[in-house]
Formats: sequence, C-alpha cells, structure tokens
Amino acid sequence: MIRIVLAVLLWASAVQAAPLTATDAADIARIEAYLNGFRTMKSRFLQIASNGSTTEGTAWISRPGKLRFEYDPPSPLLLIVGYGVGFFIDTKLGQTNNFPVLSSPLSILLADKVQFSGNVEVDAINRLPGQIQITLHRAKAAEDGSITLVFATAPLSLRSWAVIDGQGQETRVSLFKTEFGGMFDNKIFTHTEQGGTAPSR
Repeated sequence: MIRIVLAVLLWASAVQAAPLTATDAADIARIEAYLNGFRTMKSRFLQIASNGSTTEGTAWISRPGKLRFEYDPPSPLLLIVGYGVGFFIDTKLGQTNNFPVLSSPLSILLADKVQFSGNVEVDAINRLPGQIQITLHRAKAAEDGSITLVFATAPLSLRSWAVIDGQGQETRVSLFKTEFGGMFDNKIFTHTEQGGTAPSR
C-alpha cells in the first residue's frame, strides 16, 4: 500500500500540470481560505521517512515562517525553522545541518499568506471519497521538490502532507490531536546549541 501511494505521489509531481477547472479553482480558494484562517497550530504527528521508518512527536507551526518538530524519545532529532533558516539537530551527536527555508517545499505552508498562485504552482488536484489532495511546487524551483497537502473535506481540515525533496526522497507526516490558535514563545523557533527553548507540552 505504501508503495502504491508513493508511486501515485511521484507520478502526480512529475507530470505536467493540467489546466485548472472551475471546480479546481473553487477548491483552491476554499483551501487557501481555510489555511489563512489560522496563524498557529500545535499537533501530534506520525512521520514516515523514505526508508519506511516511523517516528512520532509534537509539531508547532507559527506563520509566517516558523516551525518546530520535536521528536519523541528515544529519537535525538529536532527540526527548527525560523527567520528564513531551518536546522536539523541531532542532540545526541551534537550535530546540526542548516538549510534555507525557501529551498524546501514546506515553505509554501509557512507563508505569511498561503496562496497557490504567483510564486506557487499547482501540479495536481486529486479527489477521493471524503478527501482532497493538492500537489504544489514553488514556481521556477521544481528542482527543489513538491509538497502534497491532504485534507478531509467534511469539514475541511488538514490531515497530512508529503514532501518530495530535490533528491526524490519522500517524507510523509500525518497529524492528529491538532489544536489551532494560541500563542507560542518565539524562543522555541530559535536555534541554540541546546536546540532552542523546550516548549511545554
């Protein structure tokens, strides 16, 4: 099943985008309005890496541009995104890799105003019973990969996403126990040698 889903996502991101229909445009407008209806989000997540390994943790998102993925023990990993830079931190090895946020398709979800036009292009819209999927990439940066956002339709709610990076590696994230709104201390999105301030769960 995982292989089938992966094949569908890879195919959707590889083909040339078809012209949008009136139904597509209406769904895009509804999804944009939904995503722009909140600025902050906290959620538990299940992540499936390209090698099939799974990890759970807690995610914090604060738009524009800030994200924290704190993985449950025994994983030593931490992902912090803020102020235009992302950091992958291995707290056990004391190693940090950084990357410009705009090089990741995830930046589409972290934009100040989420908009699937202009600097963002729609590759595909797929509809399943009770679900809609939209695959996107940054305009003129298809080589950086794509993101597929998956929504439940009744009511509309973000359930998961899949990022395919520039090397073709896919990472899938499913959300549960999601809470919208609230205030987060900006320190949790700031990288320090200790991995930033640990938020209260």
